[in-house]
Amino acid sequence: MSNPAPTPTSDLILDVNVRLSLEIGRTQITIRELLKLAAGSVVEFDRPAGDPLDVLVNDRLVAHGEVVMVNDRYGVRFTEAIGAVERR
Repeated sequence: MSNPAPTPTSDLILDVNVRLSLEIGRTQITIRELLKLAAGSVVEFDRPAGDPLDVLVNDRLVAHGEVVMVNDRYGVRFTEAIGAVERR
């Protein structure tokens, strides 16, 4: 993903906070099942292992990526930017 050069207009919004989140998959469970979850429980998601993560900004899909380790912390490597037409 390339970073366009700031313009005087865009410079006004560069410090606005946004929420960045990563989604590995989704599932639906009942409240009964949710209450039974404990340490060691496994919840299966709708995606196979190895599929790219969805990268969301303010709940809007903007990219796909993969998990990486950076100095004992998790990070994300962007692998594909999502165009405006493809966003959900």
